Amino acid sequence: MKYNRLGTTGLFVSELGFGAMTFGENPGQPSLGALDQAEAGKLISTALEAGVNLFDTADAYAQGESERILGEALRSFGAPRESYLIATKAFGPMGAGTNDAGASRGHLMDAVKNSLKRLGTDHIDLYQIHGFDAATPMDETLRALDDLVRQGHVRYVGVSNWAAWQVAMALGISDRLGISRLSSVQAYYSIAGRDLEREIAPLLLDQGLGLLVWSPLAGGFLSGKKRRGSDAPEGSRWAANAFPPLDQERTYDALDIMQPIASAHGASIAQVALAWLLHQKVVSSVLIGAKRMDQLVDNLGAANIALATDELAAIANVSKLPAEYPGWMIDMWGQARSIQLAASNR
Repeated sequence: MKYNRLGTTGLFVSELGFGAMTFGENPGQPSLGALDQAEAGKLISTALEAGVNLFDTADAYAQGESERILGEALRSFGAPRESYLIATKAFGPMGAGTNDAGASRGHLMDAVKNSLKRLGTDHIDLYQIHGFDAATPMDETLRALDDLVRQGHVRYVGVSNWAAWQVAMALGISDRLGISRLSSVQAYYSIAGRDLEREIAPLLLDQGLGLLVWSPLAGGFLSGKKRRGSDAPEGSRWAANAFPPLDQERTYDALDIMQPIASAHGASIAQVALAWLLHQKVVSSVLIGAKRMDQLVDNLGAANIALATDELAAIANVSKLPAEYPGWMIDMWGQARSIQLAASNR
């Protein structure tokens, strides 16, 4: 297992992290896995043995059950607390009350206390705002996060599912106020969904933020089990809910390219999809989740696949985003200066 620096922090995270969204069941709502304590414990044990040190969850996953199950599983193995990292998130509704959701100071102070209790730990390594709160001033959210860092409840802070301009604004506010800066963004990124490359990825590289990737297999579509003209396998996420949205024809074209690459490496298509992400400079850690042991073992195998330059290029070319303004204008109009800059750096 390789370990990457989280942005420009001094924290190193395993290139494959474990996402615990499949843990726990929320009555009355659909569940991605509804795994109980025993099932979750086996997966966590395998992940730890493979060198995974980053475990990600959220208070909204099964209304806190995911946090509880994850915390109990990690403690049960007796590993030193400093040997693994816990990341969790707050924002989603945790009750029927008016203030039981969002990123207000009031909600975050309550949410972190409850998360710490469920996880059974005295600190959260990475605390993330799960979505953008249009009802709360951004400086209120950022000041609250800074207080949590100063109080020792949280060590690093990040956001998830924010637009590039929102992240940029948060960085500017933090720098102006001299408070804790965002360390990472958790976002959707896959061969089937590369929208992040338009604005978010350039911002992260420029500002030195880490990237945690969720749904790297596009909800299972990039496992290759659903092929052109066929129905999704029974029981798969795509059979019940086509999420995240994607351009299926472009994704099928990518799968056609990935199949022979997978065969050449003696790997699964899913492993190639994950390995491609691990080769992207902006990525700090790719979060993998599983309902079954065979899924987890297969996904962990992606860490051992080194794709050749021509293989990476072939996948990138077939899955590339269509040109979009102002990107195509920036590329066209800035070509001469880019060539000049490249020449000066030789």
